[in-house]
Amino acid sequence: MDRRLVRDLDILTLQLFVAICEEGNLTRAARREGIAASAVSKRLSDLEEALSAELFHRGTTGMVLTSAGETMLRYSRSMLRTVQRIGSELKDYAKGKRGFVRLRANMGAVVQFIPDELGSFLAAHPDIKVDLAERSSQAVIDEVEKGIADIGLCSSIVESTQLHRIPYRTMRLVLIVTQDHPLAQKDSASVMEALDYPHIGLQPHSAIHQLMSSYAEHVGKHLNVRLHVTGFDAQVRMVQAGLGIGLMPDLAFEAIGRPMGLKSVALTDDWVRRQVDVVHRGEDTLSAAGKLLLRHLTEIRSRQPAPEEQRVVRPLMAGLPEWADREQLRLH
Repeated sequence: MDRRLVRDLDILTLQLFVAICEEGNLTRAARREGIAASAVSKRLSDLEEALSAELFHRGTTGMVLTSAGETMLRYSRSMLRTVQRIGSELKDYAKGKRGFVRLRANMGAVVQFIPDELGSFLAAHPDIKVDLAERSSQAVIDEVEKGIADIGLCSSIVESTQLHRIPYRTMRLVLIVTQDHPLAQKDSASVMEALDYPHIGLQPHSAIHQLMSSYAEHVGKHLNVRLHVTGFDAQVRMVQAGLGIGLMPDLAFEAIGRPMGLKSVALTDDWVRRQVDVVHRGEDTLSAAGKLLLRHLTEIRSRQPAPEEQRVVRPLMAGLPEWADREQLRLH
């Protein structure tokens, strides 16, 4: 590549060249662009030398483009339009009209909240792209801390000393059973009663399974897990097949359990009420698009966080029952 050509084809030179073409006169072009005529003449001379081509026929009536000049004008206008588009799009990024946000969320948030939240956000900001991936709550924390993700949605009982936390939504675990199961006749039941039956559990590292295991150990009962599955959709399918019962968030059941003909039984234990939080490294680390998504997630229903909720996440597991093993529950 001709380095001199690259140097002399700067944006200002192209802009001056186009002005000369449009004005038909170097002096008028210099006046239009607010630059001394001598400086315009020097740039044009350097450009022609770099191109090894004469761009204008110079006469008493003005400056007329040569064939090489016509070609140069076509490309110059194209390059200047490109520069204008770059500037316009970058301004959009700065304002958050365009952008890319990396969002990570645990299974409960993905199934229950994210579809509607992202639907309304992307409808309002169609040029912002959101990279959403489902992760365990602990993995959400890890990826946000490392900068792999910008914003996360995770269980309130997962620990971090580095991130900011904003309370987001609450959910309640319910028992899911078939219509002919003995517990289906009850309006509510305790987790203790549920331990009398085989369970379809989520993966051993999941928050729900960890809590159930810890509770069973606390009350001295055996948690009979017949199968472990990777998600709520597989869980409801196994329950539907009569292989066991399960625990899942209430709104997730409404979305995928009830349509499959299953029944939910309310649980009377206080600890089945769980909270999901938004976590991030600080607004100064977010792009304009990231700040828009954060604001959307935390304010869409006028859920303005109190000032104390904006601080760095406390190293405690909010709402964790006293019987739960905090070392074991690196909650997922």
